[in-house]
Amino acid sequence: MTHSLLTLTMILAISVVAGAQDNKADRPSPPAEVSATIGEANITISYSSPAVKDRKVWGGLVPYEKVWRTGANEATVFETSADIKVNGSDLPAGKYGLFTIPGEETWTVVFNSVSDQWGSYNYNSSKDVLRVTATPGESAFQERMRFVIEGDQVVFEWERLRLPLTIK
Repeated sequence: MTHSLLTLTMILAISVVAGAQDNKADRPSPPAEVSATIGEANITISYSSPAVKDRKVWGGLVPYEKVWRTGANEATVFETSADIKVNGSDLPAGKYGLFTIPGEETWTVVFNSVSDQWGSYNYNSSKDVLRVTATPGESAFQERMRFVIEGDQVVFEWERLRLPLTIK
């Protein structure tokens, strides 16, 4: 009986530890989500929000000219309930992995048909549905990466960078 009780106690302890590790809110880059309606489309962006933590972000933590998951952990997911235009280019209704290729002067924003993937490790450009160019600007310091929706714009902000995308 003592052996069975000890075994049961160990199984329960392991289950509790494993369950705690699945709590995404406890991650150093916790999950975040923003949603709004722009025109006829319900837009939702789900992402993990890293912090600056006194690090060099652009050209350091996030290298220039390389595909980035635009966040931490799982790839950022962009979902639209209706066909839209992003910076003037057509994006059909659907759920997409949102990637970026940061540059010092301009960025490439990528909507990839594979929305459920970890980071950008298995990113495949042949699955891209749309690529648009966007020009970053400066903003007030933002410790945690975030997306905001302002009128007809989806805006990415982190550190002192602001990257707007116009949605029609």
